[in-house]
Amino acid sequence: MHNAKDLAGWLAYIEQQHPQLIALGLDRVERVRDAMGLVPSVPVITVAGTNGKGSTCAMLEAMLSAAGYRVGLYTSPHLLRYNERVRIAGREADDAALAAAFARVESARIEKAGSTHLTYFEFGTLAAVDLFQRSAVDVMVLEVGMGGRLDAVNAFDADCAIVTSIGLDHMDYLGATREAIGHEKAGIFRRGKPAVIADAAPPASLLAHAQAVGARVLRIGQDFGYRAEPGQWLFWGQAGGKSRLDYPALPGRVQLQNASAAIAALEAMQAVLPVSIQQLRRGLSEAVLAGRFQLLPGRPAVVLDVAHNPHAAQVLAHNLSSMGSYACTWAVFGMLRDKDIEGVVRLLAAHVDHWLVCTLPPPRGADAAALARALRQTGINAARTFETPALGYAAACSEADENDRILVFGSFHTVADVLAALALTKGSFQNSKNGR
Repeated sequence: MHNAKDLAGWLAYIEQQHPQLIALGLDRVERVRDAMGLVPSVPVITVAGTNGKGSTCAMLEAMLSAAGYRVGLYTSPHLLRYNERVRIAGREADDAALAAAFARVESARIEKAGSTHLTYFEFGTLAAVDLFQRSAVDVMVLEVGMGGRLDAVNAFDADCAIVTSIGLDHMDYLGATREAIGHEKAGIFRRGKPAVIADAAPPASLLAHAQAVGARVLRIGQDFGYRAEPGQWLFWGQAGGKSRLDYPALPGRVQLQNASAAIAALEAMQAVLPVSIQQLRRGLSEAVLAGRFQLLPGRPAVVLDVAHNPHAAQVLAHNLSSMGSYACTWAVFGMLRDKDIEGVVRLLAAHVDHWLVCTLPPPRGADAAALARALRQTGINAARTFETPALGYAAACSEADENDRILVFGSFHTVADVLAALALTKGSFQNSKNGR
């Protein structure tokens, strides 16, 4: 058994325990789950989707917390600290608790499950659920890492499943079409349990699987929905309407779709997790999420966004258009090489005046030269290259006028590198406003 004592040692260890970074399938995680006796006795809400998962989870956590529930929230990836992935009662799990949970997973893996090889994400999922059980949470909110059907999170049955959106991403693993990807995401649905679908035009495969397993389907636009109004919005669902709602704290019109999915899920769970309208309002006003259209205070304006696929880039472009006019926009841009780089660039090109492209670390990160080539394919020839996003951001800060806008986007890695540099230079970015 591994003898690491601290969290950093455990994280370094679990990164090396499977030959593949991503290995979809439930056999391994189920074997260790059973060895650990992990059977949640509280409601489980599972959230899948190409985009909007993190925001929906943040709003669910905030609304349930406002209702007095002790919430266990598991999300991924993290920006600065692994601890961000595991939250209990609104607080990140501390290093000692996470290290102890990894030790319990390792013990079960070695001693009871035949030294089953687990991926980094599988280790983390089991450790999170173990911590939630030991911390006596009232409800677990679990964000799917990739897809749904074969994702480690799906080793735990959802009492309510949410699919936020379906777009083209992770196609090497999930399939090349929305129909193929929809089938993978539908794997989180369970017989007789609510299946909240917030994609306005869901693939037929998603609906067919929901029907085949006998899930209780709730579709946006049919069973629930929203109407935007000046300064407020209205939610409607099977329990009636909720009018004069303040806009969520997370900015961007797409948040009404995510908020509606979260409210529809809570309405469907009302018998076991009652939440009042006042508690819903409070939760929507308090939800925060770093790196999703996050606006830093001061001038020039600085926007941080992890958008890394065309669907998310389209939302980002809309949000940028809603910000008003700026003299120039400087884009600090880094992406993973297995993403649709040209598709993302085409959607943002009209909103950017100066491109500062940055290398992200291997094995998946694209180098700056490759990004510059992708920009040239879309007709953008004046890109400058940097070894890291932090260096690109420093250059943008030194050259941008106070009436300009700096956009940092393209990957969690891009935003994380800049946030880490800001934390070093300013001590804290906790007062920044969070969104999308």
